[in-house]
Order: sequence, then C-alpha cells, then structure tokens
Amino acid sequence: LSILLSLLVPAHASRSPDCGGILTPSGLSYCKSGPGISHVISREGRQQRFPVCRNQIDSVTVAELTLTLIPDTGLRLSIDVDLGITSAPSTTKLRRLSILSDLHVEMNSEGNLEMVASACKTSMEETQSTEEMERSTPHKSSSSNIDKELNIDKICLEVTKLLLLPNERLMSLTAQFPITPSCQVQYLPLAAPMFSEQGISVSLQTVFQVVGVAIPLPVSPVPFSMPEPVSSSPSHLTLAFSEHFYSSLFFALEMSGAFNMTIPETPAMPPLPQQMSSLFQEDLPVMLQAVFRSSPRVVLEEDKAALKLFLTVHVGAETPAFQSFLSMNVDMTAGLLFSVADTRMMISAAGIEETELSLASSDVGPVPADLLEELFLPTIHEKVPAQMNAVLSEGVFLPHISSFTYTDVSVVIHKDYVLVPCNLKLQVRPE
Repeated sequence: LSILLSLLVPAHASRSPDCGGILTPSGLSYCKSGPGISHVISREGRQQRFPVCRNQIDSVTVAELTLTLIPDTGLRLSIDVDLGITSAPSTTKLRRLSILSDLHVEMNSEGNLEMVASACKTSMEETQSTEEMERSTPHKSSSSNIDKELNIDKICLEVTKLLLLPNERLMSLTAQFPITPSCQVQYLPLAAPMFSEQGISVSLQTVFQVVGVAIPLPVSPVPFSMPEPVSSSPSHLTLAFSEHFYSSLFFALEMSGAFNMTIPETPAMPPLPQQMSSLFQEDLPVMLQAVFRSSPRVVLEEDKAALKLFLTVHVGAETPAFQSFLSMNVDMTAGLLFSVADTRMMISAAGIEETELSLASSDVGPVPADLLEELFLPTIHEKVPAQMNAVLSEGVFLPHISSFTYTDVSVVIHKDYVLVPCNLKLQVRPE
C-alpha cells in the first residue's frame, strides 16, 4: 500500500486551506496573563550581577504587561518592571524599567510559525530609595549613569528569551496526531498569520497519512477562507472546518481500510430463501462483507451534517474461505453529530436517514429489492454505523498547541463549514 500511495499525485500539489482559526483579542489577553512571562522576567532579572559597581538586583516585580494587536503588522509588547537595586548596605533604590518591543510572526524554513521580536526600546527611571521612603520625600529622576550600570541596551536581547516557550508551543501545532494506528492527521500553516482588529487569523491545510504516507486529496478543495468573526464574540478562539476537511477525513479512514467490515449472522436476520440455501449441502451461517465502492462524502447544511456512504455488501457463507453468492449496492445517508472533548472533535454517525439498495450480482438468480431489504437491511442499518462509531470513538485531534486545552466549547454547523467557538485553558507546567 505504501508503494502504491507513493506513486500517486503528491498530497501537497494543491496548497489550499481547508480549516483555520482566529485568536480573538480576549484570547490574546488570556495567553499573556499566565505566570510564565512574569516568572521568566523575574528569574532573569534576579540573576543580573554588576561587580564593578557593586550593584545587586534584589527584587524584580512585573508591574504591568500588555500585548496589543497592531492590525496588518503584528503585536506590541509593553513591560514595566520594578527593580529593587542595592548599591550600599543601607540603601536600596527602586527603579522602573520599561521595555517596548514589536513582535511579528513568520514561517521558518521548517514550515513552523515563529514569533520574532523587533524594534525594541528600553528606558529606566529612578523612583525612590529606602532613605527617601523613610523621609517620605518623593523623588523621580532619570540617570544615564544608571542606564550604563545596568547596561539596559542589552536587555532587549532578553526579550527574545521570553519567546522561547511560545515558539516551542507554536512548533507543536504541526505535530502528527493519531486517528487510528495506521492513520494520522497533521495541520500545516500555509502562510504567516493575518493580524486585524478582530484577532489573529491562521489558515491551515490538513494532511492525512496512511501507514506513514501522505495521501492525495480525494478532490481539489474549494478555496476556503476563515469566516468573518463576530466582533461581540466573548470566545478566546474560533476554529473553522470546511466541508472538504470532513470528506478528506473519511476518505483517509476509508483508504486505510478502517471502515471495511465483516458482519456475522445476527438473530434478527430472517432465514434465507430456498433458492439461496440450496447452494450449500449443510446449514451454514450467513456472513456479510461491506466495502466502499466510492469514497464517503460529508454534506454540511445549516444546523445539520450528513454522511453519505456508497457500499458494496457481499453476502456469503461463513466458511474458512468466504464464498460470496450475492452482492448488493447500498447507498446510505446517516446524520453526523459533532462535539469537542479537550482538544479532540468527537464525531459519531446517528440514525440512518435514507437508503437505496440494488442487486449488483447474484449466483442464485434475480432477487427482488424488497426481499433483499427484508433480509439484510436491518442488520446493515445497525452494524455499519456501529463500526464507524467504533473507529471514531477516540475522536480526531483539533489544531492546538501544547499545554492548551479547549473549554466552553460550542459547535455550530453552517452550509459548507463548521465553526467551533471556545475558550482556552492553560495547563501550567510544574516548576
């Protein structure tokens, strides 16, 4: 299978997004409010030592940190840090260090998104010393000597250290996630994010792999762009998935053989007519084998999702070597239900909505369609969705970065796409 797949058209021949996400200003505010940035600033600041001037930083407090969206450009990071600096045994000076840096996100050579700092500026001003605090005499002055002592021009280099953890997490966006033991999914950004007043938009292309080989898309995707977000939305993040995304998912699972199924005889199956049972010298249980003759297709309408299945069901005797004596073409439409648990989308096939059944081949002569329906359709209606739900029971990983999960999730189905508004929850790593 790997050799055959590798000879097909490369999966990346068509670079078109089929899903994406918008991080809203409220989501950006949540991301920057975590303890990570303050901890790094405090740790790095306390490690500064200046033996020539015998100054020592005793305390570092992040007084204010803001992250502002700059439309069409990127982000602006502003940090105010209060430093307690001891220059003599009895004197501690309090100084306010202000850092202003522009951030933008670009794609690196490995295809990962990377946050880069630029246009960094710093300033320092003295606020109060311990002696002045005792005399309650306010004093505020700027000093170039202080700037030279603390070498604040080099502080901008420390800003890049603040980006190490965010960039590490951004790299996790393109990780491969398992769907089944032989099928994986990967989300690849197609370009650097777009920055607007509504938030940060990222367009993604989904790549499905079967036994480690990227499969070609079943059809060329219709160009998909992120829908305009609702300006009043309180959600941190809105994910969007095109109809093509879901059809590609089921196509990949079908190519991996995950949906091929063998259905043994069930008590609900009526006895075979004489014309069928006469083929065998003894009573043998009946077995059904269902395979796809065409790829599954997902159809999205307002508030409704449906899965169209195109099966060939072979009927035969349950013997060591399966002997098929009759084949049926079965076209089914099942409802689809979506939900989200943590970072996975849970997908399940609900009730059968429509079925078309016709005789494909027969070794027992003509068999009326109504008789085929009576004999086999109840079993097919029961077992086929159950098998698909068993394959999908673990869910499909959504685009996400490490340490973040999704909460307060809702799934909204529109014509041709699905929206998933949600909030972010940061799982803080232990020290």
